[in-house]
Amino acid sequence: MAIVNLSRVVPRETAVLAAANPAPQSMASSVMIDVDNVGKRFAARGGAAAFNALEDVSMQVRQREFVSILGPSGCGKSTLLRMVSGLVPCDAGEIRVDGRSINAPVPEIGVVFQTSNMLPWLTVGDNIRLGAKLRNLPSVKTEARLPGLLETLGLTQFVDRYPHELSGGMRQRAAIGQILLLEPRVMLMDEPFGALDALTRDKLNVELLRIWQQSTLTVLLVTHSIHEAVFLSDRVLVMSPRPGRVQHDVKIDLPRPRQPDEIKRDPRYAEYVSELSSMMGVF
Repeated sequence: MAIVNLSRVVPRETAVLAAANPAPQSMASSVMIDVDNVGKRFAARGGAAAFNALEDVSMQVRQREFVSILGPSGCGKSTLLRMVSGLVPCDAGEIRVDGRSINAPVPEIGVVFQTSNMLPWLTVGDNIRLGAKLRNLPSVKTEARLPGLLETLGLTQFVDRYPHELSGGMRQRAAIGQILLLEPRVMLMDEPFGALDALTRDKLNVELLRIWQQSTLTVLLVTHSIHEAVFLSDRVLVMSPRPGRVQHDVKIDLPRPRQPDEIKRDPRYAEYVSELSSMMGVF
């Protein structure tokens, strides 16, 4: 498994066509992520009582679908994501990805965390290559894909820069690039833009959508932002307070490709935000 990951880079002509004509949902009907009655209990430590973080969690994500998870702090969103990735074991139930039971990290799954894992002594280019080198992927293939990947991420002019010379948003794009180079089938994202300012976050949301629309990735995103979830997703899952369960499954019926200035003027956008806010207890 790759820590911080995204998609495959496609030829520019194909990318433009895919962005303008995203695959209809009927083409994404097969189940990629299947969470079946999963539970997770954390043992007592330092005098604290043991507790159930997750209980009877069931959900499915179809191939090439973009699904977001919302829920109150402490409801087990990040724990669930780590269980899907294979980093944390289930105590009950089963998780399958593309029909394969997940008990440990696998190469088909990439994970993007809130902070990048870039090494400060390596350039942007070498950081992006790092995962491929650790996995012993053929350098001929990775080097052939790197220029297109850098262009997709808007980092072509920064390939020889070091992480401290980049903005937070650029570092996160470079960290995502590590994963894109590995071509995972599933991308799990745990608040990847949560530490960024609102403007940078909005810009990266647009870039994330563009990359996803050009790829065959299945994406599962954990976020605290209702607006982000509505803008990005095909569906939004709302979890209950601890022990976390999936309480609501809301289909986001907004046209793709999406641009913020257009989508946010659509009355349905405001309706979804209001509906999800009510489910979350915001008002």
